[in-house]
Amino acid sequence: MAVQKRRYNRIKIVLLENEKTNIWLSEQLSVSRTTVSKWCTNDNQPTVETLFKIAGVLGVEVCELLVRKSK
Repeated sequence: MAVQKRRYNRIKIVLLENEKTNIWLSEQLSVSRTTVSKWCTNDNQPTVETLFKIAGVLGVEVCELLVRKSK
């Protein structure tokens, strides 16, 4: 049996860091809860345009949604 490597999703992590929920994000962007859920579970990815909207709503740079910040 193959072991699946867990992939962490930056959108989900940034939501948690900002104490926001998938539901909150879906309301802010006027998209369905299912859409946000799929982004957070890597079942689907937002468009580049939407990525910029997500960053704006969360008050972060787009790059924070793509790669982990180095400390």
